[in-house]
Order: sequence, then structure tokens, then C-alpha cells
Amino acid sequence: MPNLNKLEKAMPVAPLKLLVLDSSKEIGEQVNSYLVDFRKSVNNDFKKDPAFEGYSESNYILSAACPRFGSGEGKGILNESVRGKDIFILVDVCNHSLTYTVNGHENHMSPDDHYQDLKRVIAAIAGKAHRINVIMPFLYEGRQHRRSGRESLDCAYALQELGDMGVSNFITFDAHDPRVQNATPLKGFDNFTPPYQFARALLEQEKDLVIDKEHTIVISPDEGALDRAVYFSSVLGTDTGMFYKRRDYSKIVNGKNPIVAHEFLGDNIEGKDVIVIDDMIASGGSMIDTAKQLKEMGAGRVFICCTFGLFTEGLSKFDDAYEKGYFNRVVCTNLTYLPPEIKQREYFVEADMSKFMASIIDFMNHDVSMENVLTPTEKIQEILAKYNAKEEL
Repeated sequence: MPNLNKLEKAMPVAPLKLLVLDSSKEIGEQVNSYLVDFRKSVNNDFKKDPAFEGYSESNYILSAACPRFGSGEGKGILNESVRGKDIFILVDVCNHSLTYTVNGHENHMSPDDHYQDLKRVIAAIAGKAHRINVIMPFLYEGRQHRRSGRESLDCAYALQELGDMGVSNFITFDAHDPRVQNATPLKGFDNFTPPYQFARALLEQEKDLVIDKEHTIVISPDEGALDRAVYFSSVLGTDTGMFYKRRDYSKIVNGKNPIVAHEFLGDNIEGKDVIVIDDMIASGGSMIDTAKQLKEMGAGRVFICCTFGLFTEGLSKFDDAYEKGYFNRVVCTNLTYLPPEIKQREYFVEADMSKFMASIIDFMNHDVSMENVLTPTEKIQEILAKYNAKEEL
């Protein structure tokens, strides 16, 4: 855990509690385990102070539930007191695996259902907690962050609504456009990115990579992901390239203008290993088309790194593209629900974010500057140095 001495000199703002909704149960349990270990290893005077009873616990998860009636209506229930607690609510709005019954019919939970459950538990807290923090890795309606014509502004409205309900801080990861935080300028909004976890996961799997400008290049699949690619390539010491999507603005298919072609901007990539970095894989069509074009341009190995692996149209097209040799690895985080079958694919690599999330919670509970966990530049360079020296990561 980074900068542990910062925590040893800081006081928690209030007793810590995790409110883990069912959508985030798996990663929530992992985060809880790390927090238990963190607090056992911190040696400060506050642990013995009666005013901070409960600082070091065997479990931080709050007992809560969101049951449903037969009509599909729901409610939030807390099974223990939250008065005076620093509450961190974990929710994954993309977890479509959960179901509930509506008049005898099975219904899969949508992002709207998860968002309603989030509001239900906040309403159940009823203003009694010392502070409410929401950890929403995939920002609800994050792709509907700006208005174009007669459209709704769902993400901005959701942030305002949660702020009005008493949420003090929003923690998200790789927001599609972090400028949406302007909707709630008086609330905390932290947007974290996983480049360190990408680098670690990839280097642990591939033992023969040569990370330099002659052998490797980092590619952005579109103009929106360019900032991520520029940062990652700068830290790794490689060049950057970019595709831009040429769209047909005369048509709308599934709510968006269809892509006509991907055009590449950058140096010659022939023979180089390529790391493609983006925030999400939705259907995957655009990413596979990018990988295909890279191969046609003479690229060596192609590694796809995406924060959120949604795979909204299943895995068959990825299986087919892998068989054709379009890419070598797909690296995704466990911040959102991953279909169990993808973990059986030989091309898939999971970048674990639970320890990082636990560190964020621990630092925020102590009101310590988040710069301690925000910039992973030194950690990436450290792990790269170990990799080049053939040391164990």
C-alpha cells in the first residue's frame, strides 16, 4: 500500500463502513479483506483511543439489502445502525447477471434498476451517517454526458440528484468524460484510471516484451481515448498513434451514427507490438476492426487493454477474431461484472483493482490527499524496471 506513513499520522473522519450492493458483491468482499489487512498493519496511537473504537475490525461490510415485492417494486433496508459512520457505497450499474421477479416473470437488472437501489439505500440512511461516499466504477449514464439536440442529460442529472440526497463524494474510474463533474461543482469527484494495473497484468503474462520506441507503440482506437494513450506511452517510453472514426452522420443505428471506417494517424507500426488502450469494450465491433487494421498494417502482437469489458453482444466475435490472429490478449479490470465464460478464454487477462480500491477508501476515510494514489507513474516505472531486469514482479 502506498505512503503508509501518511495514514499513521492521520485520524479517520469517522468509523468506516462499506455498504456493498449485490451488484458489487465479489469485488466488495475483496476490498473488505484488503481493508482488514491494511488496518492491522497500521501502527498509530488512535487504534488504542476509545474515541476510535472499531478502527481495526475483522469486517467492515454493513448488513443491508434491497428486497423486491412481487410487483417488482423494491425497498432499501439497513440491518444495523449507521449513525456517525463514514459510509462507502459500492455499486456496479453494469451487472446484468442479477434478476428479480415481476408478476411471475424473470427480469434482469438494468443500470436503471441498480441506480434505483443505490438511491434506496441512501434514503434508508436517512441523513444519519457522518458522510456518504458513492463508488460507482462505471459512471451511470456516463456516455450520455452532454446534450446534442433534443436529448436528455442523464449523467449530469443523476449526479445532481445524488448530491441533493446527501452524497459528499463520487468515486469513479475512467469516466467517459470526467468534465461531467461540473454538474456538481461543490461535491467531491475523483476519477481514477488503471494504467498501473494494465501494465502489471500484461507484463506478468508476456515475458518477452521489449518496451521501447523501436519495438512497442501505444494506440488510441479513437480521439476520445487519446489522453489515456499519451499518458501510458509517455510512462512506458514508447510512441503513440491514433485512429479516428469516420461516421455516417446521415443515419442513426442503435442510438449512434454508424462508423464508416477507422483512419490511422501515426508512424509506421510494421513489426511493432501494439498496446491498444481504451475505457470500454461494449459490443467489441469497433475494437476488433481496429485490431484487424493494425494487423493489415504489419503490426506484431496486438494487446487490447480496456477498463470495462461489457461484451454486450457476447464473446463469439472475439473468439473468431482471436482465431484469425487479429489480437493476442484482452486485458480488462474486474471493476464491472465479467461473464464467467470469458475467464476461461486463453486470450483474457484480468487486471485486479480491489487492492487499489481499498487504498482509495482508506486514504479518503483519513481525509489524506488523494494524490498519494492518483498518479501511478513511479509504480509503473518501478515495475517496468523489475521486468527489464528479469526480477519477479
